[in-house]
Amino acid sequence: MGTNFDDSRLTAIGLFAEAFAGLTNRFAAQFDEHRVSPVEFEVLMRLARSPKNRLRMTDLAGQTSLSTSGVTRVVDRMDRGGLIRREACPSDRRSSYAVITDAGLARLEEILPGHLALVQQWFIGQLEPAQLSQMMDSLRTIRDAVNPCATAGSVSDGVTETAA
Repeated sequence: MGTNFDDSRLTAIGLFAEAFAGLTNRFAAQFDEHRVSPVEFEVLMRLARSPKNRLRMTDLAGQTSLSTSGVTRVVDRMDRGGLIRREACPSDRRSSYAVITDAGLARLEEILPGHLALVQQWFIGQLEPAQLSQMMDSLRTIRDAVNPCATAGSVSDGVTETAA
């Protein structure tokens, strides 16, 4: 058997997966406290950080881990909950936008202070500024290679918004 189970590539992806899982677990209780799932939080954040607080449904799918049918289900559920609404696209009848509502923005305002405190404690605060900068550059490089749609719809006035 010639497989090298100590391959540094396995270590690299394993460390990334373990760090992500650990952070996700730290955030879960806080999301539950605010009656929002991690996916709903991601959708709210993507919309709040997008031009005019809206994205085409296809762009929202590209920016999240959801399929187009998954985005439709989440948007429908969040629309019923009053956190977002759908708007028809005036230039393409086949397309529609997901738009964050005032209630959705208010929910984010409730969630963000605690979420940012957790991000600071368990992520940003674990790194020196130079380490953080280098890691963010590296993550953008990887993200752009494996998910080129991750910033779809986030361009406003010719300037790309900071995604993720």
